[in-house]
Amino acid sequence: MEKENKKKKVVVGLSGGVDSAVSVIMLQKQGYEVEGMFMRNWDSSLNNDILGNPHTLDSVCPQEVDYMDALKTAEELNIKLHRVDFVDEYWQRVFSYFLDEYNHNRTPNPDILCNKEIKFKAFLEKAMEMGFDYIAMGHYARIDHSNGDVKMLRGVDSNKDQTYFLCQLTKKQLEKALFPVGGLEKKDVRRIAKEYNLTIANKKDSTGVCFIGERNFKEFLKNYLPAKPGKIETLNGEIVGEHDGIMYYTIGQRKGLGLGGAGDAWFVVGKDPERNVLLVGRGSEQEYLYSNRAIVRNINWIGPKVDESKTYLAKFRYRGVDNEVKIHILENGDFEVFYPNKAKAVTPGQAAVFYDGEYLMGGGTIDEVYMDTEKRRY
Repeated sequence: MEKENKKKKVVVGLSGGVDSAVSVIMLQKQGYEVEGMFMRNWDSSLNNDILGNPHTLDSVCPQEVDYMDALKTAEELNIKLHRVDFVDEYWQRVFSYFLDEYNHNRTPNPDILCNKEIKFKAFLEKAMEMGFDYIAMGHYARIDHSNGDVKMLRGVDSNKDQTYFLCQLTKKQLEKALFPVGGLEKKDVRRIAKEYNLTIANKKDSTGVCFIGERNFKEFLKNYLPAKPGKIETLNGEIVGEHDGIMYYTIGQRKGLGLGGAGDAWFVVGKDPERNVLLVGRGSEQEYLYSNRAIVRNINWIGPKVDESKTYLAKFRYRGVDNEVKIHILENGDFEVFYPNKAKAVTPGQAAVFYDGEYLMGGGTIDEVYMDTEKRRY
């Protein structure tokens, strides 16, 4: 196997973080010929020029710091590092959709689209053009290439599993993908990085929007979407405050509402776009936060044919619990998903991701949410 792997060339999406760095090490151990590629996907000054905005979003681009870390890692592991620019692709395929969804008062997940359109499409196409056999990423997921089929499994580290963000990948994309750290726990990844004396061994994990990074999210969005202030009301119609724009809030949100007073904390329980009203209630266990049925669209299914009599597992948000669900396929191909044990804060625009045990079956976008026959105002 090792001899065979020496004939295979793999390019790792080297991000400047510890997971992709250890991915290089794991592939080298397996005998692959490995190189790295750093993706540049966000250019604040360019995007501000497009919008006609002043150059105020970034003082120092975090991506340049990551690039220097990736360069250092490539030097320490003795591999060649390429740098590729996908700024236009990211803007057109990911960020424009992201803004459009927010503009329609939905809560999108750009990381999922970023994986589908950039990391496993634009990046993959570039890698194939350059003569590589596979691409590899530092995601916590596993791929089974055996028996002439390709299957995806959850990462071994349940706290870091990232299959939720990979739910829109096709089998064709997965056939060319490797996830070298998917069989490791995070603590072991850190340990390996330290054993190899990598400078980034203790670098903290990145968070925030894919390729945009950590920011005050509401302030960031205001650069692109004009604020539309309005009233905050209870479900009974009592006005309790004012909001900056309902697009900036998500179902189940507690922080940032600016509401006080005695009693339980306030939570977002719904939206009324026609009146530009944000709906809130006291307490995290508000009945209105729960639902038992949803319509899911934009289905990507990589598992065996859906069995409507079977009970699958579904996550309605990253790090959410597994929910037992039944799937009914509608005439237009959308899924009607039933979860009789109820789930909290199932949010339109977010992903519903389906599993059969450890195996990822696919996913789609939550479109409508119901409790029995009552449609939630999400």
